[in-house]
Amino acid sequence: MEVRVCWAMLRIWLWSALSLGALTLGQAAAGQHLPLETTFRGRAKFERMEEKARSERWDRLALGDRVVRAGRELEGTPYKGFTLEIHDRIESPSVNLEGMDCWTFFETALGFARMLEHPRSDYGPEDLLREVEQTRYRDGVCHGNYLDRIHYLAEWYVDNERRGNLKDLTHDLGGIRFVNRRCTEMTTLWRSYRYLRNNPSLREPMARLEARISKLPMEYVPTSQVKGIEGKLRNGDVIGIASKYQGGFCSHVGLAYRAPDGTTRLMHASSDAKRVIVDSPVHIYLKRYDKHAGILVGRPLPPPKPNAARTRAARG
Repeated sequence: MEVRVCWAMLRIWLWSALSLGALTLGQAAAGQHLPLETTFRGRAKFERMEEKARSERWDRLALGDRVVRAGRELEGTPYKGFTLEIHDRIESPSVNLEGMDCWTFFETALGFARMLEHPRSDYGPEDLLREVEQTRYRDGVCHGNYLDRIHYLAEWYVDNERRGNLKDLTHDLGGIRFVNRRCTEMTTLWRSYRYLRNNPSLREPMARLEARISKLPMEYVPTSQVKGIEGKLRNGDVIGIASKYQGGFCSHVGLAYRAPDGTTRLMHASSDAKRVIVDSPVHIYLKRYDKHAGILVGRPLPPPKPNAARTRAARG
């Protein structure tokens, strides 16, 4: 128990250092946001999903089941990389339902499910964008700076768990520590990222963030143990695919899907299949590629319900 508590406190301490270091980086474009026609694509698909969610009462489902329902509606969406690189300088929350990569797929499905926690007669793109901002950006706020965004999945787990959006189950499922992991992908491949390519001044601060993220005490469940814990995974669990190689902690991400046949499969935007698919059981998927070391598991938690008395007082 003492080891577990100390480990959790160390994560909090490291996260605090990371947050304080990043806070000053979000000032250059503070308050600037891009227009909706730039930040949201696929409105017709969103409206179809929203109508189906209301008619089938997805709001009555558990959050993880809602995540999976949204994910199934996105099945078949073409795979498209770098959809978050939408401007040369100004960072804004964005959603593209016409094309997505592994990260934007899982966070769009999660954001749609979280959106339904706030009952209303209908929903608009702004509602989904607000939920995506809540999980995509450090402390849940985008100030308009590229470095506000969480670029490494390991940090996404830590930041969202700290704010109550997620429960990291990796340790409890038999996770072991990454050893001497270095996060360098963003600065090594800076030419691939529009913001870093057009703003050389961002590269040094990004390198400092990478150095801090590399020190996070992250764990993963080794591939050899995943089959034995698949039965403990639930619909909508965020499954980070741990990498054996340097550059980052994870090389891919998807969602757990409890299929009708009783297997727990990986639902993800696949660069091989070129679309969003329901893939093999998780342990079989892992063994398909030598680069996979195992998984991280995060269970989304519902947003807190508004305090009714506080809401009435705010309204006067």
